[in-house]
Amino acid sequence: MITTETIRRLAPKSRMPDVHARALEAARIHSSVDTPRRLCHFMGQVFVETCGIAHMIENMNYRNPARLDAIFKAVRGIDDAKALIARGPEAIANRVYANRLGNGNEASGDGWRFRGSGYKQLTGRLNYRDIGRMVGIDLEGNPELAREPEAAARVAFAFWDTRGCSSLADAGDAETITARINGPAKLGLAERRQATLRAMAIWR
Repeated sequence: MITTETIRRLAPKSRMPDVHARALEAARIHSSVDTPRRLCHFMGQVFVETCGIAHMIENMNYRNPARLDAIFKAVRGIDDAKALIARGPEAIANRVYANRLGNGNEASGDGWRFRGSGYKQLTGRLNYRDIGRMVGIDLEGNPELAREPEAAARVAFAFWDTRGCSSLADAGDAETITARINGPAKLGLAERRQATLRAMAIWR
């Protein structure tokens, strides 16, 4: 179902369509994503999470203090956001993901170590540990593996299945899928719906 050609059609800016296609298809056949509709919803989410299947690591290089302050509760106003931006992406990640999702405090470095990675932007020590165990990879001990296509594909489908997303895809419920993938903020919902519709023109 997932080929180099279909990746190129969905994500023309993807730099390694053959690598992504091979990794995703190898993992898909062991998942519940076994119909075109399920695949379209899955790929619509992947498209947005990876900025067009182009980036496997969360971009923490914020430049707009107001946006950084608006997205993360751990940022304490515009002046704090400006100071964090001046310190760089690692400092931002360590602040905004501290004491969340199984991470340690800001000084632990867990926020940066376990920042969003892979096709579904797996985030947080706890998720790395739990999904890693599920797919038989020590992601907690080797978080960089979550950013490699083969492991990332296995993680993405496992993440999808553990959150019951295939039944939601059957119902066409992109909003609830987004909440389960991205969290209650449902960031990029309109873009996810649009990407899913694009996928439906490819996988019929």
